[in-house]
Amino acid sequence: MAKRQAANPSPAPRRLIGYARVSTDDQLHDAQMDELRAAGCERIFQEQASGASRARPVLTRLLGELAAGDVLVVVRLDRLARSVSHLLQVIEDLEERGVHFRSIRDPIDTSTPQGMFSLQVLGAVAQLERALIAERTKAGIKAAKARGKLPGNPGLRERRPEAIKAVSKAREKLYLDELISSAQTWLPTVRQLRPKHSWDNVVRVLNRRGHDWTVERLRRAVHRMVREKLAEPELLARSPRRAPEDYLMKLVAAIAIADPTLSLRDIAAQLDEMGERPARGGRKWQPSSVRDLLDEAHRFGLVRH
Repeated sequence: MAKRQAANPSPAPRRLIGYARVSTDDQLHDAQMDELRAAGCERIFQEQASGASRARPVLTRLLGELAAGDVLVVVRLDRLARSVSHLLQVIEDLEERGVHFRSIRDPIDTSTPQGMFSLQVLGAVAQLERALIAERTKAGIKAAKARGKLPGNPGLRERRPEAIKAVSKAREKLYLDELISSAQTWLPTVRQLRPKHSWDNVVRVLNRRGHDWTVERLRRAVHRMVREKLAEPELLARSPRRAPEDYLMKLVAAIAIADPTLSLRDIAAQLDEMGERPARGGRKWQPSSVRDLLDEAHRFGLVRH
């Protein structure tokens, strides 16, 4: 793998990618499309979905395709997010990947100091909103107890089948909503690595990026996304069986695919932090050992030079 260049005299120009959303059948994207084109957007993704709905497959696909240096552009903030907290979550995920965000009609442009200041103000508003909701909830529970009412669902306390079924259905919907809203942070990596790489290696790569997956939870999540037609069925295919000694080769290949900008020395440092022992013995990984494993992975067709 080639090492990072010390300097980049001609950085690639930023791509402006637009997202337009309407809520109902009788609304049109035309006005949003015109504004996004006027703003210089090269590509525009269009979606029809309720503002309260988390099920936005077009947005999920768009967020997964954005690369470092890109700028996601919307006409108004409400076209992208359901709430202030959802907006901040999306923008924070984009910022971690080097992607900027701009709203044409709002003072939000994360590539400028003024836009970042506005974002910090929104963060403070979201924190206040959460605090007020928690305070009202506690006050409501206290008032209900004072009137002799028990908190919670009476149907569940009485074990009514219809109440249990309704709660189970609500939990399943909440689980799917959470998967969809977070998919842009983990599904692109799964698509890069599966099914050539084992679930164990995919989990290790994701968790190195700050996630907290187990193999069981990740497989369940991908199964659900496939069932909802939000992910490709081939992600669930069985990974090729290889000899146990190929474990390090597959792990190095997975790390390199997940982040092609890493140098041989960077990959060696990650392996040291993971506690992996070099195949040839010794305490620390050397770039030459990483290169040998990458060459082997190339021969197996796991990575490209």
